[in-house]
Amino acid sequence: MTLTRDFKETVKARAVRDPEFRKALVSEAVECLLANDFDTAKSILRDYINATIGFEGLAAEVGTPPKSLMRMFGPRGNPQAKSLLPVIAHIRKRENLAA
Repeated sequence: MTLTRDFKETVKARAVRDPEFRKALVSEAVECLLANDFDTAKSILRDYINATIGFEGLAAEVGTPPKSLMRMFGPRGNPQAKSLLPVIAHIRKRENLAA
């Protein structure tokens, strides 16, 4: 299901103003990964990235090219743990969720 621009703009607006919403997105994505629901996890993470740091900013932080990150979190992306875990670690640290 393709998301509309209005929905994406709504997510971005809420993510900008509500730190708890951002934390909930990240937590839900991690829970989906642990539940073996990779498609939902990738979708949530993609929404989070688009609404916050952006793929260019994330690429600079984790040392992965932006196009690779976009493919990784795209509908047909199949990220390996060695690519995915640094991204999740960075996002968790950014949202003060790191244990």
